[in-house]
Amino acid sequence: MLIGLVLGYLIRRRQHRAELMAVQAEAREIIAQATEQTKAKVDQLNQKSRRDTLAYQQSVKDELTEQQSDIQVREQRRQQREQLMGQMAVRLDDQTAMLDERSQANRDQRQAIHLRRDQAGELREKREETLVEQAGMDVKAAQDTVVQNTELELKRDRDVEVKALNDNAVASAERWAKDVVLSATESGPQDLPKEHLEHTVTVPNGEIRSKIIGREGQHIRLLETLTGTDLIFVPDDNTTLFISTHDPIRREVARVALTNLVASRRISATQIETQVENAQRDVNHSLWETGEQTVSLLHVGWMHPDLMKLIGRLKYRTSYGQNVLLHSIEVAQLTGAMAARLGYNTRLARRAGLLHDLGKAIDHEVEGTHVEIGTEFAQKYGEEDVVINAIAAHHGDVEKTSPLSDLVAAADAISGARPGARSESVEDYINRLRALEQIANEQSGVSESYAIQAGRELRIIVKPQELDDSASAELTQEVAKQVEAKLTYPGKIKVTTIRTSTAVEYVGDEKKKKKHKKKKAANA
Repeated sequence: MLIGLVLGYLIRRRQHRAELMAVQAEAREIIAQATEQTKAKVDQLNQKSRRDTLAYQQSVKDELTEQQSDIQVREQRRQQREQLMGQMAVRLDDQTAMLDERSQANRDQRQAIHLRRDQAGELREKREETLVEQAGMDVKAAQDTVVQNTELELKRDRDVEVKALNDNAVASAERWAKDVVLSATESGPQDLPKEHLEHTVTVPNGEIRSKIIGREGQHIRLLETLTGTDLIFVPDDNTTLFISTHDPIRREVARVALTNLVASRRISATQIETQVENAQRDVNHSLWETGEQTVSLLHVGWMHPDLMKLIGRLKYRTSYGQNVLLHSIEVAQLTGAMAARLGYNTRLARRAGLLHDLGKAIDHEVEGTHVEIGTEFAQKYGEEDVVINAIAAHHGDVEKTSPLSDLVAAADAISGARPGARSESVEDYINRLRALEQIANEQSGVSESYAIQAGRELRIIVKPQELDDSASAELTQEVAKQVEAKLTYPGKIKVTTIRTSTAVEYVGDEKKKKKHKKKKAANA
């Protein structure tokens, strides 16, 4: 029994020792692994710390370099300002000396004026005494006589001077006007890049075309409904999708949405709605952004955000192929250049030129002409009376109350008539000229007619034996009425009727020869 207990105890002790040794070995292994992991983490942290330190050192060096360059630039600016201040100080000294000289000259002139005034007073007193003695009248009567005579002389001199000024102004007005227009045209408008409005979207392959159309045309109908446009694939060209609508903003929204859909290649009903919403938001933002950039470019001062958005809409509006926004910018620059030459307010001139076609931004949405719409919006947003009159009168619908209105009308005509500014088919152009001449030729008493200046003027030559001056004037009015009723035309058409009578008398050579022979015989 005792031996069994001792043997059991020894066996358990041996087992316990074996387990203890195994646990100690496992602990040593765990400690070794932990030590290796710790060393690895320490190495990683050291490497990261070194990298961060190097990056920080590099950033500090870059920042120091940037600061040094900034300090050098500022030092250069300081030196330039010191030089400029020195130059200004020299100029101020020169101007001060000049002012001193002028002040001295003015003092001398004032002294001379006082002296002459005293002399004039003495002469006046002597003249009054002489008049009293010779004319036998008192001082007051003599003064009245002198005043009346002086007034008559001044009036005659004034009338002569006024007539000379009027004659000179009439003689030089046309030349001066041409100089002003040529100077403004040469130096005024900046050369802006033309932007062609896209009416089509290119579809790369038949798969995308099928996705755009959708099952039984549901996708393309959804696009047409959301954008308010008609989408038509060009016949014999399955890769070109034509966007048809009278509203340029809707067309731009449809173009942007379709372009994004084709680029993403994911075309579904949900994707179509999302892209159309994004396109509407982007186009609306671009309208305001374009208006703001235009106002900033022309330096016309603060403008209401709604007006700037309307200016942005002009980017997608064309008139006879000419982009209305670029046309408005050109008119603003021309008007400002001419106003500067004539000494008028250039900021108001550019503002009036920029806003003159404002109504064209929404003339397809609001009833009325673009002149009436533009005038109404200018009044609504508190534009100055000069600007409002320039908008209302640039096509001659109302009377011009300011010289700036004439400048805007002239700049508008120059921009529209510039070669290449507006496009018109040759056939339409010839038909319009023929229609003008036909209306004139159908009138009785007309000898011939000519449509000149690209159809802006119609000259009619009448038969003087059939029509007198009064009938010619009535004929002019009748032709103008028929042109206005039958034809569609941009701007104004000038109708001019010419009536001339020519008398011709010939002197024969035979009579001269006979007279010469008689004289010769007499001399013989």
